[in-house]
Amino acid sequence: MKKILIIEDDPLIVDLVRIHLRTLPAEVFTAVSGRDGLEQLTHQAVDLCILDVMLPDMDGIEICRQIRQYNTFTPILMLTAKTQEADKVAGLEAGADDYLTKPFGIQEFVARVRAMLRRSSLGNASTPIATSIITHGALWIHTADRIVTLDGKRIELTPKEFDLLVLLAENPGKSYSRKELLHLVWDYHFSGYEHTVTAHINRLRNKIESDFARPIYILTTWGIGYRFAESIKPVAS
Repeated sequence: MKKILIIEDDPLIVDLVRIHLRTLPAEVFTAVSGRDGLEQLTHQAVDLCILDVMLPDMDGIEICRQIRQYNTFTPILMLTAKTQEADKVAGLEAGADDYLTKPFGIQEFVARVRAMLRRSSLGNASTPIATSIITHGALWIHTADRIVTLDGKRIELTPKEFDLLVLLAENPGKSYSRKELLHLVWDYHFSGYEHTVTAHINRLRNKIESDFARPIYILTTWGIGYRFAESIKPVAS
């Protein structure tokens, strides 16, 4: 049975979410404050964390950052009442895997949770992994162990960052639209969430590119989306 932690101070939302999560089935834990949620995460492993942005004691984005300092593997779904695009991107940049804006439809919520849990259980990208190690220049991707190294140093990635990188790296030169990546990596068929992809691409570039403004691994295909470089040119020293 999956374990899910809800960090949310609104009892009505907690009760509604808890009822529907139990049908997965899932064991649901709750925390009404950020500090309580962080404390619970240090004492038990969960398969998914559902995190509200606006909490009484801590900002949800800061909580997300703190979680990612020691836990890069647990998927995080952020709930936000803020509709501004910048607020949503801030959550994704902090390390969240996805977000939902309140009020949200319960069917879409459950579909997203199922997709996140399914992707986490599979432990790989959406396309079959043909090799155990993918190498592109100094970048090594150990697909079986979900480990990425650059110049011999390990790069910490979240689950979705890893899945996105594997999909692109296994298909160098192939361009994907944001909608295609949203479907292939997140298994979502909802429109309007393509900025989720953009934020994850930006986070990946920050982690693996020596110059964010001049990437050599993850390239932009103007008018389409993104692709992985077919050949890696060494960075001039």
